[in-house]
Amino acid sequence: MALIVQKYGGTSVGSVERIRNVAERVAKFKMLGHQVVVVVSAISGETNRLIALAKEINKDPDPRELDVIVSTGEQVTIALLAMAIKDLGLKAKSYTGWQVPLRTDNAYTKARIEHIDDQAMRADLNSGHVVVVAGFQGIDADNNITTLGRGGSDTTGVALAAALKADECQIYTDVDGVYTTDPRIVPEARKLDTITFEEMLELASLGSKVLQIRAVEFAGKYHIKLRVLSSFEDEGEGTLITFEENSMEQPVISGIAFNRDEAKLTILGVPDKPGVAGLILAPIADANIDVDMIVQNVGHDGTTDFSFTVQRSEMKKAMDVLEIVKGAIGAREVIGADKIAKVSIVGVGMRTHAGIASKMFKALAAENINIQMISTSEIKISVVVEDKYMELAVRALHQAFELDKEPASA
Repeated sequence: MALIVQKYGGTSVGSVERIRNVAERVAKFKMLGHQVVVVVSAISGETNRLIALAKEINKDPDPRELDVIVSTGEQVTIALLAMAIKDLGLKAKSYTGWQVPLRTDNAYTKARIEHIDDQAMRADLNSGHVVVVAGFQGIDADNNITTLGRGGSDTTGVALAAALKADECQIYTDVDGVYTTDPRIVPEARKLDTITFEEMLELASLGSKVLQIRAVEFAGKYHIKLRVLSSFEDEGEGTLITFEENSMEQPVISGIAFNRDEAKLTILGVPDKPGVAGLILAPIADANIDVDMIVQNVGHDGTTDFSFTVQRSEMKKAMDVLEIVKGAIGAREVIGADKIAKVSIVGVGMRTHAGIASKMFKALAAENINIQMISTSEIKISVVVEDKYMELAVRALHQAFELDKEPASA
């Protein structure tokens, strides 16, 4: 008997019929003798509807109250799924985040998990219940409802698997695994049987929508066996995310990620002196704005231009902060651009192969795509390009690195 945590996303529970299908899938595992914890998202589109409703009242809703509103989406789904499981003759019990309780910090709309009390869940599992938990939500030290940010149900699933020491965490989505890139952009994209945690972490952080980055971080930290599967297909093993690297068959590049949700901010004419980067980025951090890529260009007149990227939704907030910083440090001007996109190649094989960056840049140059920013790590290279060239860039790179082909066996 195994303890399995399953997570189902919004499209997987997008209708009453689909919720019944999930219940039947869960029942199969239960009938095999496994203990099952199910984490669900809100019905597809519901979170967006709730946010839109809040913004009809206030264009900039109070974060605490926004979390109270959006957390109701998952509450509906857990009750419906628990009912559907009971209709199949099994015992089931639903839990909201605060009922677990899943404790978080108080960073509303993007809280971080601090502790999970597994006592009540274990008692229900041991008494034969299927435990159904609302993803995406928790409760802070002052008993305020919090949410974990978009995609947070993945994080809930993996965090529960860690707390319960589950044998496997299965992430069910509308795709049947992790692909070399989005098949909607590159029809020749190939499903991967396995991918390393390192690669998946990079892909998630760089814009791949299959898994949320904090979910992969949790799985890696606690060595949780993680598998991505389709909730609409009974066949197939999905993609296993593993710590093992088979260097004999490992392709140089495993996948291409992209992210349209990017904005670039540049502060011009910054005095070129030690500590100035900290003076720019500290207020950005204090405003709880996450910074991604950073580039600093030193001029010949004693000044520098400092550029960085943020989520597009936080561009205005970041611009307002930089306008204050500009006066404090004596910079000349602040400019922003939101018509950009980030495209990244990822692969542990980069460690042992030279010339990857050159090949990437040549492929983009052949399509006349200009590179605005570059960022690298040991296993990834990211570039910022005009967003109108993003899909072309992805297709060109997928072809250049022959990702449609199976890796050669040893």
